Amino acid sequence: MPDDKIAIFKQTELFRDLDDAVLDVLAKYSVVKRLKRNEILFLSGEPAKGLYVVATGAIRAFRTSPDGREQIIHVERAISTIAEVPVFDNGNYPSTTAAEEPTTVYFLEKQLIFKTAVEQPQLGLAAIKLLASRLRKCAQLVETLSLREVGQRLARLLLEEARNHGTETDHGTKVKLRLTHNQLAARIGTVREVVTRTLTRLQEQGLIVHEGKDILIPDLRAIASFAETQNT
Repeated sequence: MPDDKIAIFKQTELFRDLDDAVLDVLAKYSVVKRLKRNEILFLSGEPAKGLYVVATGAIRAFRTSPDGREQIIHVERAISTIAEVPVFDNGNYPSTTAAEEPTTVYFLEKQLIFKTAVEQPQLGLAAIKLLASRLRKCAQLVETLSLREVGQRLARLLLEEARNHGTETDHGTKVKLRLTHNQLAARIGTVREVVTRTLTRLQEQGLIVHEGKDILIPDLRAIASFAETQNT
């Protein structure tokens, strides 16, 4: 329903400062799309026709190497937007995107976004802030892949999962590992076998306890310190 869309759009960084009347227009012209897990939303290199609001679920943006290995650039979870960069620079989609889980998105055409940005300067300012944030995250990804060891990168990912989705227990922070070893590898720029070995090393060092699909982190400060200083 349009009213539901307005409530969702208001929660995004890009559209939160727009008036309800403007959001109502965006809601009326938006098109809903529902994706199954791993279903492709758009492909790298395709002309960008518009951007998407992630209403439920999550979308991962990734590039694929010639040998088929994925490198995840970023993951956008509900409620957020994706594909702003090619809309505002009038280029092609820079990455392929797919649903991490069953996901609902709302599509907004590029020309509608341009027209709204001309009429509503606050949208342009929000876009600048959001694109600057995207640039900062890309710089952090480059730093992580080029300057940090695999153990550090995996520790940082587990720490992020613990902070965002962990459950506190008497023995530490428990994280339900939602990602397969292949998916973990795609996040940190390595391969599945290396992830498996690295998890074993982290457990041997007492930084994690691997319990089936759960991981217990006894001391968040210890794994955070390891993620920043480990050098092998």
